[in-house]
Amino acid sequence: MSRKLIFGIYPGGTSGTEAGLTVAKPDNASLVNDALAKLQGSLSLFLVRCYTSFGSTNKWTPANPLQYLNNGRKMDLVVGYQSKEGDIEGWINFIRNIINQYGRHLAKVQITEEPNLHNIPVVDGDYPRVREAVVKGVIAAREVIRKGGLPIEVGFNAVPTFDPANDFWREIGRLATPVFYESLDYVGLDFFPDVFRPVALDELKEAVRFVLNHFRYISLAEANIPFVVPIHITENGWATSPERSAEKQAKVLECVIRAIHEYQIEMNVTHYELFGLRDTDSQNPNIFHQFGIMQDDYTPKPAFAMYQKLIAELG
Repeated sequence: MSRKLIFGIYPGGTSGTEAGLTVAKPDNASLVNDALAKLQGSLSLFLVRCYTSFGSTNKWTPANPLQYLNNGRKMDLVVGYQSKEGDIEGWINFIRNIINQYGRHLAKVQITEEPNLHNIPVVDGDYPRVREAVVKGVIAAREVIRKGGLPIEVGFNAVPTFDPANDFWREIGRLATPVFYESLDYVGLDFFPDVFRPVALDELKEAVRFVLNHFRYISLAEANIPFVVPIHITENGWATSPERSAEKQAKVLECVIRAIHEYQIEMNVTHYELFGLRDTDSQNPNIFHQFGIMQDDYTPKPAFAMYQKLIAELG
């Protein structure tokens, strides 16, 4: 028995690296919309993943995302924290303002970006009071959504953590209140099998199951987040490079997506979003520049047709 996944994609060219954000050529809105329409096909809902942040320059990635919300597409909006001062009050006001301004365009709002990941400046893990920002941010988002009567899901995301000494999930559990659990609609998972640590193609399916199982039954359980709260795959991808072929990208992504679909009931997974649509710079051999299923000029790689096919089949 299986059910349909809700699919989406990040359509921009900028990506995060260990040193900061990449610099991409401007998005071509017409070509982005053409690509999104092909991926969406006949689906009534397709998610466009977008990013903004409270403590940084507050720029949007991709720029002007409303231009991509055609044919029933909705935003999955990531509201990053990045407050060097640990300004929780300002952070909550920022969340309220964002939802009040963009609420009718949102399907989902993600509170913080990878708050359990460290030593990467473009995510939230090392900013002061970030765990408090998760809990209070989810509650604040739910309050303003409820007041507006808006059909928006609220959650936060994380990366896989296998170190028993890491106390992120236990502290979320300590900080959580009944109102937090009532406000939480999902928890997102960002993971990239065979990108930062090699995994053989014939071992990928089991690797996906291992990560999902650990996330569901160990990490979320440490925070007392119940099974009824679904997992959303909020970022998954596979980068090409001179040593990493575009043909293998399609094979890896198909294996991972089919595995997620197979385990969706067992792990309560409901959404999958790909990172991302196009490369930052297809001539740059660094993998952070080549996560796209299209080249930087929007020429499709084999993975584009594969993702289009899987969305039509499984979405």
